[in-house]
Amino acid sequence: MDRFNRITFDPKIMGGRACIRGMRIPVSVILGQIAHGAKTEEVLADYPDLEPDDIKQALEYAAWLAQEEVYSA
Repeated sequence: MDRFNRITFDPKIMGGRACIRGMRIPVSVILGQIAHGAKTEEVLADYPDLEPDDIKQALEYAAWLAQEEVYSA
């Protein structure tokens, strides 16, 4: 999954949940803040170790996961 090089999965970190660059910052936390109206600048202020590209990739990852395939009968 080279496409998502900032998203990591490690069983020793947050139980293997999708995190940003091996840090204890789950993708779901970032997405939750954005979903509740936080701006990128606010998320970056809350998590100073994050970079703007981390947030962008978290959103791209969520979009990738949510892709649906519709099968017609």
